[in-house]
Amino acid sequence: NEMSAAELETFYVSEIDRIERWRHEELERAGYDSESALVLAASHDVDLHEAVTLLKRGCTVDLALQILL
Repeated sequence: NEMSAAELETFYVSEIDRIERWRHEELERAGYDSESALVLAASHDVDLHEAVTLLKRGCTVDLALQILL
């Protein structure tokens, strides 16, 4: 079964949404507030593990955002 272009686009968008929701949850779990986690989750060039590690090493959320963004 081949997907139409519209079906592929829908699949791609829903997959990105799923990934961003997961990233958001992980970032909140690590200590980011919801808004900061949302910004980082949508920033695909930000490494999730680096974002989490910065907080584990004692960075404040504001400093981590400055470093990551």
